[in-house]
Amino acid sequence: MKDSKNKFIDGEVTEALPNTMFRVTLVDGSVVLATLKGKLRRAYVRIFPGDKVKVEITPYDKERGRIVYKY
Repeated sequence: MKDSKNKFIDGEVTEALPNTMFRVTLVDGSVVLATLKGKLRRAYVRIFPGDKVKVEITPYDKERGRIVYKY
């Protein structure tokens, strides 16, 4: 399996934006703009403000992320 440098951090959705974009507050206090992973989008997973999610963040852009799991 490929060694990934991406970080997975838990957070809470604070705001739902158009085009499956969400403002997520992470457990360390930072706020990121996150979008849904393609697999979740195809499965019609609904995410609302207040939901707990797992966000994947690349080392290149700390302000954006990808929602990979909904708790």
